[in-house]
Amino acid sequence: MNKDKRYKILSLFYSKCPEPKTELIFSSDFELLLSVILSAQSTDFIVNKTTKTLFKIANTPKGILLLGLSGLKNHIKEIGLYNTKALNIIRTSYLILNKYDGMIPKNRIELESLPGVGRKTSNILLNILFKKKTIAVDTHVFRVSNRTNFAKGKNVKEVENKLMRVVPNIFKLNFHSWFVLHGRYICTARKIKCNICLIFKFCEFNKKNNIFS
Repeated sequence: MNKDKRYKILSLFYSKCPEPKTELIFSSDFELLLSVILSAQSTDFIVNKTTKTLFKIANTPKGILLLGLSGLKNHIKEIGLYNTKALNIIRTSYLILNKYDGMIPKNRIELESLPGVGRKTSNILLNILFKKKTIAVDTHVFRVSNRTNFAKGKNVKEVENKLMRVVPNIFKLNFHSWFVLHGRYICTARKIKCNICLIFKFCEFNKKNNIFS
């Protein structure tokens, strides 16, 4: 895909939704951190359903630690990998409280030192909380980038590196959210909705025309 076509695609996304928002529901930096940790291999719907109850009881590092590991597990057991996530959240809460004075670190190295926080999670936090022009590549971004030919890659790291090169700076802040929403509701894994796709004209998916045949 050439530079001009990419620019037109991103311009269309901007025109439709100039300020896209994550669908995770949170009211503090710490709540977003926990929500993103919980969202790994889970849907935002399930995470929001879980945190709606959890955050009423504990939504600070101290509150999570007072809840304890078993108490936390009881509140997040509907979420996949909840045993591992609960342990990571307890350990991360301890570090946030005791090492970072209750504040979420603002740099990648410190963020990724927190249990349960990998590159994708740190990119999301840097992007949403601190307005850094990072691009997190989750399953939706990976699929849409490859399928449309916007930025092809064999793995997440390859796609991220290419996106950082080809996405103009003016669009980087919102890119992740645009592609996540597009992949979640339009360019889905199974039922592709090309008939209502905003970027159909510029998409280079080689099977898109078969949708209407």
